[in-house]
Amino acid sequence: MGIKPNLQSVRALKNISFEVNKGEIFGIIGPDGAGKTTLFRILATLLLPDQQANNHSHQHPFATIEGYDVMKDFNKIRDILGYMPGRFSLYLDLSVEENLNFFATLFNTTIEKNYHLIKDIYSQIEPYKERVAAALSGGMKQKLALCCALIHKPAVLLLDEPTTGVDPVSRKEFWEILRYLKEQNITILVSTPYMDEAGLCDRIALINRGEFISIDTPHHIISNFNEPLYSIEGDDMYQILLDFRKNPHVKTCFTFGDTLHVTLKEEENNRETQKGDISRALSLLLPFCSRNFTVKIINPTIEDCYMNLSQHVAH
Repeated sequence: MGIKPNLQSVRALKNISFEVNKGEIFGIIGPDGAGKTTLFRILATLLLPDQQANNHSHQHPFATIEGYDVMKDFNKIRDILGYMPGRFSLYLDLSVEENLNFFATLFNTTIEKNYHLIKDIYSQIEPYKERVAAALSGGMKQKLALCCALIHKPAVLLLDEPTTGVDPVSRKEFWEILRYLKEQNITILVSTPYMDEAGLCDRIALINRGEFISIDTPHHIISNFNEPLYSIEGDDMYQILLDFRKNPHVKTCFTFGDTLHVTLKEEENNRETQKGDISRALSLLLPFCSRNFTVKIINPTIEDCYMNLSQHVAH
């Protein structure tokens, strides 16, 4: 008996529309499978949009970078674009220096010509310049890939989940590098599944199931979370979660580490309770819960906003 795969096509992106300003760090924030990599591969001219988008492009370009159409002007775009895919894509059997020289040659330039752009990054891996790429740590591979993407002095830099699987110290260093590149007036489009990195961007787009659910500054997105948010802790968190999910007064209930983040239906549009009322919250929660718990009022994060907005999309 054979297994027949389900070949039903899936639309990876739907109703995507956005603009990135010159010299801006623009973040695409969302979980795996949300459509980030598909979007980046189209912008990098490595993937053609589907037929429907293609037909539309006869009247208006599907996407433009520095005024160039990603479908008609792909050769020009590749000259001004630096692309760092999510998966390490350099030559593992070449050394650090050989990889960098190879990519410089591809763009008819040299390491020396644009060394000022990469010197702060390259200086960290230069002691290992004779080591093959396969023998580098995750953070070192990341820095080498970024050097190769920058060697031709691109106007726009596409970074697809550049910090995934990288240790916290290397993640911090990487974002410091991005701030330096922004000062060089390079436009940076970066995707990440890490919600805490959203606050490091000038503006962000939250993406869910191929759609943007919000585009704004991190501060404005958080400030639009206009209802009280409660953090719940207790001895049997799984049972508390089950009880809260059945509570008719609970609007949303999501797990955040060892706590639950909860909003209440009664407070959804009540401006007087926007700052929260623990005693009132307890009166709505306690009768429906079989375990002891504590409640405190907290400020929302980007992740809370993402979960809340995704809930509205789902409904």
